[in-house]
Amino acid sequence: MAIEWLVDAGLVHKVNRVTTLQKPLKFYEESSVFKLFMLDIGLMHAMTDSSIIDIISGDSCFKEFKGAATELFVFSQMMPYGMPIYYYSSNDSKVEIDFVVQTPNRVIPVEVKAGENVKSKSLRTYVVDLHPELHLKGLRFSMKTYVDQEWMENYPLYMVNEISRK
Repeated sequence: MAIEWLVDAGLVHKVNRVTTLQKPLKFYEESSVFKLFMLDIGLMHAMTDSSIIDIISGDSCFKEFKGAATELFVFSQMMPYGMPIYYYSSNDSKVEIDFVVQTPNRVIPVEVKAGENVKSKSLRTYVVDLHPELHLKGLRFSMKTYVDQEWMENYPLYMVNEISRK
């Protein structure tokens, strides 16, 4: 009940899990398994009592927090496009994909990396190893420049709006 109140008030956003990455994603949605995202990245920083010095200097506290902050940034940039946003994880939790969106053209698995260490093991495992028959091409947002690989495209974080063009 408390979570629904926060969702209804617009303070948090609920991202449900999907069990497979096929159209329509809504058919594969599990509303009882979800992630919660804050309304705003600034509010998230305020809740952690982190100072701007910690963030700029890369204090060890922020190193732990950087992934969550980056994921929230990407989520908040994708939201205005009105695409339903999901995430994927296998039942054994060995594979997790940060976000899954459906555009009119395709289903897109999205991985978010906070830095330049961009190993996307879960994304690659799902797209290349487990389900090549789905012909998915993933997107990764990170601090690296644009790179187009066969199975995935990497965009810099500031280009999250590219997802609306897919």
